[in-house]
Amino acid sequence: MNVAASLPWWLAGVLTLVVAMAWVRLALWRHRAPSDQRGAPLRFALLCLLQPVVASLLYLTLLPPRQAATTGTLVVMTAQAEGVALPAELQGQPRVALPEAPAMADAERVPDLGTALRRHPEIRSLHVVGAGLEARDRDAAGGRALAFSPSPVPRGLVQLSPVATATPGAPFAVSGRVQGVPNATVALRDPAGQRIAAAAPDAQGVFHVGGLARLPGPALFRLEVLDAARRVVDTATVPVWTRTNAAPRVWALAGAPNAELKYLRRWASDAGIPLHLQISLGGGLQLGDAPLPMSADTLRRFDLVLLDARSAAALGDGQRAALIAAMRDGLGVLVRTDGALPASVQRMLGLSLAGNEEIEFHLPRPAPDDDAWRARRGAGTTDAPVDADAIPAGLPTLARRALRTASPDAIPLLRDAEGSVVAWWRAEGRGRIGAWTPTDTYVLVLAGHPDAHAALWSQAVGTLARTTAEASHSVPDDARVTQRVVLCDLADNARVTAPDGRITRLQRDAATGGAQCAGFWPRVAGWYELGVGEKTTPFHVRAADDAPTLHAMAVREQTLQLAARPRPDASRAIVEGPRGSAWPWFLGFLVAAGLLWWLERRRPTAG
Repeated sequence: MNVAASLPWWLAGVLTLVVAMAWVRLALWRHRAPSDQRGAPLRFALLCLLQPVVASLLYLTLLPPRQAATTGTLVVMTAQAEGVALPAELQGQPRVALPEAPAMADAERVPDLGTALRRHPEIRSLHVVGAGLEARDRDAAGGRALAFSPSPVPRGLVQLSPVATATPGAPFAVSGRVQGVPNATVALRDPAGQRIAAAAPDAQGVFHVGGLARLPGPALFRLEVLDAARRVVDTATVPVWTRTNAAPRVWALAGAPNAELKYLRRWASDAGIPLHLQISLGGGLQLGDAPLPMSADTLRRFDLVLLDARSAAALGDGQRAALIAAMRDGLGVLVRTDGALPASVQRMLGLSLAGNEEIEFHLPRPAPDDDAWRARRGAGTTDAPVDADAIPAGLPTLARRALRTASPDAIPLLRDAEGSVVAWWRAEGRGRIGAWTPTDTYVLVLAGHPDAHAALWSQAVGTLARTTAEASHSVPDDARVTQRVVLCDLADNARVTAPDGRITRLQRDAATGGAQCAGFWPRVAGWYELGVGEKTTPFHVRAADDAPTLHAMAVREQTLQLAARPRPDASRAIVEGPRGSAWPWFLGFLVAAGLLWWLERRRPTAG
């Protein structure tokens, strides 16, 4: 029981004790007084009777009786409420308008829902009309029953998945959903404003576009939703943080020299990836780097082992066992299926591959048209110029082994232009193992597309190599200016650094318990950094006017979730109304206290 609930009991107890003491005092005085000074019995009776009367009137003056509680509904008007028709049963109910609501003559303006409920404490249920409740008002609803009359579904970008942290030179995916735009097109523009990707949403409005991360650090891409007339309907910023991780250490084993290994080694050198290459010529002869034993100690020094069909088939039982043990400890393995795979290698792959003939295939175009493709490739450099004639010619035809797998745990690693899977991988303990069927990806470099060759192998190595990235703290996906941001799993020295360099120390809320969360209200848009100890995690805060449809849809869904909560049992709910006026009780107290004073002062005279 809190102080407010226990106060009436404490006050009643104190006043009861005072009345009892007054009665004892009166009784002792009458008993000890001479008989000629005791006065009439009626006077004594009035003095005893007025003690509880005065105490009761004082109690009612300090705590006036509560008015009768009412089960009325408070109509809460939010943004776009003017376009929603109110149900007939809400006519005549009190109405309040939140700051986002349009001007309304019959609604009381309030700064937030908490203020409205303090002004109307008798309210037991809410009816929200319009776009929905902002984050600042959702907690104020508490356990009250809530109904929602929403405005029409927003038109534009209603869902956007956050982009994972990217690495330089690697592609990243952007996906989401568009609502209410027939024959829409979704375009992705880079920080310079160049269109680098475009796609048409499917029947459900879902779309997928891809970009390319270049330099380490923050970057802001832009997503545009275009209608059938190519007019921009909606836009949203796509924040992408590109982080340089430690380069994976690769050990490549080959049964014979070929052009694929030559250009693979050149790509690894350009990407800063340490590659230890061993090429067997037969008869104990080898090319490349110094030979290493296939042992547990050697495999711990690498993050990925790259094998071709010959080198994989040449592994002994002990070497395969050491490789499998290292995979279960986190090592990645990629087998280039450029030849027949014996049963022992297929068992190690665990993918049950079938087929061995060589067929042609095409990779999907990196961009929907030549202009977007040129913007995606960039201008090049003096040392690495861009072949201007390569884009109109398109990507060359490549060759691959026509292998198929029926393994349920096989995950696609690469698809061709028709959507067929040409590479797979699966998990093995903490590591991964994959099968790679393309045999001549070096043709991409010869045809003037070294960027496509680099993206291909960067994706494969990045997917399979041992992960060494440090764990980062969870940060919000759609933070906005002036909106509360909740950050959890915080230590005592947690801090947030704003784009202008201002540092805010975070105070954890004890009510969050083990979650160790704190609230933060960003003032400016841009990139922030959450610092906990020596670790920092970046997150982006949108401007108030950025992606308005996305924000409107999030507010709508959050309010719908509140309305879908189980409603409290009205028969068990006890809601007290506000206390009435204290003035009538105070006047009665003055009259009774005055009468008591007059009777006390009126002493009988002796004789």
